[in-house]
Amino acid sequence: MPNPGNFYAMLFRMKDINRWGLMYNTKHETLAEHSMQCALLAHALAEIGIHKFQKTYSAERICTAALLHDMSEILTGDLPTPVKYHNDEIRCAYKKIEKAAEERLIAALEDDFRADYESLIALPEQERAVVKAADKLCAYIKCLQEESRGNPEFDSAKKTLAKALDECVLCELKYFMEHYLDAFSKNLDEISL
Repeated sequence: MPNPGNFYAMLFRMKDINRWGLMYNTKHETLAEHSMQCALLAHALAEIGIHKFQKTYSAERICTAALLHDMSEILTGDLPTPVKYHNDEIRCAYKKIEKAAEERLIAALEDDFRADYESLIALPEQERAVVKAADKLCAYIKCLQEESRGNPEFDSAKKTLAKALDECVLCELKYFMEHYLDAFSKNLDEISL
């Protein structure tokens, strides 16, 4: 059996994986930063769903799943979106690579823990949709922040993500965007409590 501590040590490698590798960034973003931000947004979306739309989510479970949603990238790196989704053949092949990476990481856990972690990476569709929405929302916020710093590099990504977010049917996402998204384009003085 592999050393179970390796799983946790590998998770700490998220801080060493940079995202948005093909694009000029005014502020680099690591996988650890993205995962934490995605978890915060996924938790917020779940709470909105629970309190505003009577959903029966477990916000804590969704939050934890969001922390781990890209853990395969610890082994694969962050494959740029234009490459990952270039065609169906590449997309399907990369999904298999991601799945194999997740399985390799999970296999490092003690037997007692594996099922719990497997359930976090195989959420029911309703909860997975919340994590996916939070992931897209994170990317969109990154685009807004780069735009606010005068970086036009993210213009195309912003348009693509805006369309995807607009097409998303999650009422909790619509609520978040209507009530909270504007604050992400403001400076510190404007959002200071």
